[in-house]
Amino acid sequence: MSSAPAVVAVIGGGRMGAGIAQSYATAGSAVTIVESGAEAAAAALDRVATGLKRAAERDRLPEPADRILARVGTVESVDALPADADLVVEAVPEDPALKARVLAAAEAAVSGTTVLASNTSSLSVTELSAALTRPGRFLGMHFFNPVPASELVEIVPAPGTESATVDAALAWTHCLGKKDVVVKDSPGFASSRLGLALGLEAIRMVEEGVAEPEAIDDAMRLGYKHPMGPLRLTDLVGLDVRLAIAEHLHATLGERFAPPQLLRDKVARGELGRKSGQGFYAWR
Repeated sequence: MSSAPAVVAVIGGGRMGAGIAQSYATAGSAVTIVESGAEAAAAALDRVATGLKRAAERDRLPEPADRILARVGTVESVDALPADADLVVEAVPEDPALKARVLAAAEAAVSGTTVLASNTSSLSVTELSAALTRPGRFLGMHFFNPVPASELVEIVPAPGTESATVDAALAWTHCLGKKDVVVKDSPGFASSRLGLALGLEAIRMVEEGVAEPEAIDDAMRLGYKHPMGPLRLTDLVGLDVRLAIAEHLHATLGERFAPPQLLRDKVARGELGRKSGQGFYAWR
């Protein structure tokens, strides 16, 4: 297995960012999470601690959880990123302007050898790279939810990404015990594009009264051996996240990705899935 990067920073300490931080800390990296405000930073650290506790209960940690957690710290500004970071992963919401600003600020705070990566699941890596003065050191690293348990990282080079940057990203994927797929920078890449197509059709089937959510999920789980049905997965990802990706792909790829009205209505009602307690399923 490849060696972990010595120093990693993750910008954004939500579910995805905390999972990325947990994974690299478990692999041996010193990790800094950037979150704005002391309360948000503490919440991010708590997410990592909770994830490590669960992993320890399942005997999936190479060393005690408290020793791994000691390698994770927080800062409240991108300007405070460790200058010697080997890898900085941006994991803020899917807003291209926000991501571009965060990446440009991160580039200014670290050394010229640092690899910058975006955890975007659908936005153009090429367009994001336009905000940088060193686009050769940038690429997409799309992690999957939940990060510690998922097996895959989607590597998305932009046309200007240097081969050494891709090689480093591949090595730092393998050090986590994960597998890579390298895909061309196109809307939705491979995973989000295919996963969303299935998820949107499942939502349309609920909307049309074809079957209940559990029946649709069982059909894919038992009939096609999917580990999880598309509607339960939508609840885990977040209906708001799915809607944002659908709107982006609708704008770039056409009507086949038009969001169903049911998805818009549920998001408008605050039924966002597991994080809100209600989506296509009720969550405790």
